[in-house]
Amino acid sequence: MFHVIWSVLVGFVVGLMARLLMPGADSMGFLATSIVGILGSVVGGFLGTVLKKPEPGSNFHPAGFVLSVVGAIVLLWALRMAH
Repeated sequence: MFHVIWSVLVGFVVGLMARLLMPGADSMGFLATSIVGILGSVVGGFLGTVLKKPEPGSNFHPAGFVLSVVGAIVLLWALRMAH
């Protein structure tokens, strides 16, 4: 249960960082920002794995937070293009 709460909180922070770094207005609440951050983390993790495989036995990719924010920015951009 703690893992789910932690994922939502980290997703919210990642989503906020992406919204701060990407210019323009987004009318999103807590839930939408958290979902963008969580999905951005998934996209960022995929990009990190494509660029460089994590060390065997490691739980996280070394550039996890930065790539999560990059993934969330990519997702925000895609959402804006869809509207």
